[in-house]
Formats: sequence, structure tokens, C-alpha cells
Amino acid sequence: MSEQCTGNCSSCGASCSDRKAESMLAQLNSKAKVGKVIAVVSGKGGVGKSTVTAMLATAMQRAGKRAAILDADITGPSVPKAFGVTEVSGASEEGFYPAVTKTGIQVMSINLLLDDANDPVLWRGPIIAGAVKQFWTDVFWDDVDYLFVDMPPGTGDVPLTVFQSLPIDGVIIVTSPQELVSMIVGKAVRMANMMAVPVLGVVENYSYFRCPDCGKRHALFGESHLASIAEEYHLPVLAQLPIDPAVAEKCDRGLAEELDTAEIEAAIAAIGKL
Repeated sequence: MSEQCTGNCSSCGASCSDRKAESMLAQLNSKAKVGKVIAVVSGKGGVGKSTVTAMLATAMQRAGKRAAILDADITGPSVPKAFGVTEVSGASEEGFYPAVTKTGIQVMSINLLLDDANDPVLWRGPIIAGAVKQFWTDVFWDDVDYLFVDMPPGTGDVPLTVFQSLPIDGVIIVTSPQELVSMIVGKAVRMANMMAVPVLGVVENYSYFRCPDCGKRHALFGESHLASIAEEYHLPVLAQLPIDPAVAEKCDRGLAEELDTAEIEAAIAAIGKL
């Protein structure tokens, strides 16, 4: 290290052994305040990740915390519909005020900015990733305790942008019972490890269907392999959620805040320990 070193590597062109790696974290909006940031991820689509995200935010809000959802699934946004919100609360030259649900959950999604929620978002990867980053830098998140990031499936541009640009405190992986999913879970775990983000555990969705007449459980997607997958990657099983038509009905009607969240209390407890 040079004797003239000021400790500010960003303004120095020298190459030395003490040079600090430049952080890629984006600056939170100056008018925003966010506590913990939890990424809800899945290796593939169609496993109910957005529903789990909605349940987590609802449960946290019921627990007396201020919850919010950043919908990072730009091409397949479903969070606004699940909560019955259609537009942001307001906007200024400095950014946007997120939509606020009936119970006070703050939501930001691309669908809140479109003239027609049914319009497709025909953007290339870098533009989509940039939009997600702006949901962090240009949104006035109001004193949020827990911000849940509903991630798109896979390990592409958007997940990479989120992991590099947002201060993710933990990851929850959502999966389904099929044996094929073990490989998909592995990819999600390894990505989180490469980004040095702790994985809090796994939530299995569509684990079983309970017959409304006899109460017997039926494994419609085959027997679960979650226990062996969790053991392989040394992860706790946070929940095994049933197939429940009432859940889909409530989300379709914008009533996600009425969902029964008892099944995910272990996930909420894991998040609360951060």
C-alpha cells in the first residue's frame, strides 16, 4: 500500500495487494428504508413461487412487521393480481410510491406501470434486469422490515442482477415433488453459494392433495423426494404445502391476504432469526 493511500479505491488507478473489490450493490432510494431482503427463488417455473411469496409477506404482516414484495418476474408478473392492486400509489421525478394492499403490504411490479395489465413485456434481458434494479433504486419503500423479492425462475440475467445489486440476506427455495426437481434445486443452491448468500431452507409446494370427503392424502405429482434433497444440500425443510383449490381461488380474486399461512410458520421463524 502506498504511503499516500487515502483508502478510497474508487478514485484510485493503482493496482496494489490491498485494493478493495468494488461493490456492485445498487444504492437504495434516499427516501426509502428497507430492513431484511429475502429472495424467493425456484429453478423452474410453475412451482407456485409467487403464491409462496404472497403467503410469506402476508404472514409477516400479520406478525406485526411491515412487509413488502418486489416482483422481479418482469415477463410473468402475478403478485399485483394476487393482492388486488392495479397501480402504484403515486410518482414523482425522483421515483415511484409502491402500491399498498388492504393490510398495508407494499408491492412494486411492472404490471402496476402498464396501461393494460395484459400487455406483454417484450424486452431483452439487460433491459429487464435494469428495470428490476430500478425497483430498488427508484421506489420509495416506506420503512419496510422485510422485503420479499419474487424472482423469475432459473439462473439468468434477472437473478444475477438481484444477487449482485440488492443486499440479499437470505434465500428461500420453492420446489415441487417431482424427482427431476432435485437437479433444479441443486442449481439454485449453487447459485446462492456462488453469490455468498445463505439459503434459509426449502418449501415444497403441491406436496399432496387431501380428499375433502375421506381426508386421505394423495401424492398427485408422485412421492416427495424433498427429504433426501434437503439432506444432500444440508438444508432445513421449511414447509410442505398441499394442493388447495381455495388458494388459487383467493389469489385469482385478489384475496391473497386471506390465505391460511399456518403451514409456513417455520419459514417465518427462519427469516425472523436473521
